[in-house]
Amino acid sequence: MRESCLRPSGTADTSSLTPAAPLPVPAPPPGIITQDDFITPEHEQELIQIFESLDWPDRPGRRSLHWGYTFSYKTFGIDEDTPYKPFPAWLVPLLPTGEGRPPDQVCLQYYPPGTGIPPHVDTHSAFDQLYALSLGAPVFMVFREGTGPKVDVDLAPRSMMQMKDDARLHWTHGIKARRTDTLPDGTKRLREPRWSITYRWLRPGATCECGDTRVCDTAQARVGIEREYRWKTDLVEEDDAQDLGPQAQP
Repeated sequence: MRESCLRPSGTADTSSLTPAAPLPVPAPPPGIITQDDFITPEHEQELIQIFESLDWPDRPGRRSLHWGYTFSYKTFGIDEDTPYKPFPAWLVPLLPTGEGRPPDQVCLQYYPPGTGIPPHVDTHSAFDQLYALSLGAPVFMVFREGTGPKVDVDLAPRSMMQMKDDARLHWTHGIKARRTDTLPDGTKRLREPRWSITYRWLRPGATCECGDTRVCDTAQARVGIEREYRWKTDLVEEDDAQDLGPQAQP
């Protein structure tokens, strides 16, 4: 469903926003809510200028910066050894308001053209709802439940996406590492620089009751299954193997 309930908070001027009328998003996956034009094109360009001035890790491929609690790429939860980092002023107006409280962890990622992220499900025990704001170029995010059919969701620039329910817990999501995306009419769309801001809320009690032993670490632990982290599992298909190269490492 497309809704306008995710509009930005803070003191930023959002008077020029024209909220999209509610429209259905092709389902599956259930649990995806998007709002187009979460910010204006002018605000987007200002943010990209800020992003380009930040101190990014010096390595090729997808790069990440963190605020609030730092995401751990070893445990795929919170890095408890890294101090909490307050949100910068430019980020505060971009925080989603749908959860009634600020997110606990925010990750800004830069995707150079051609890069992607392997299919995965964010750790159930660590995190509750997920939101993502897309900036720069559009890209297809691929969703899949188990071995079922893949569903492409076209992430438009300036759109905010919420993942909840089945889409959050039972469907993998990822971005294929490739230079072009094929549109429904067969047109090839060239990949260009893209940024995304991912917002995470910690799950109360750090346990999940979904019971899905295929993807839920809480359910796996209860039945004695050794946890396999997301790009080490059979969720990563052979045709996604290119995503596992250096450009796609966390």
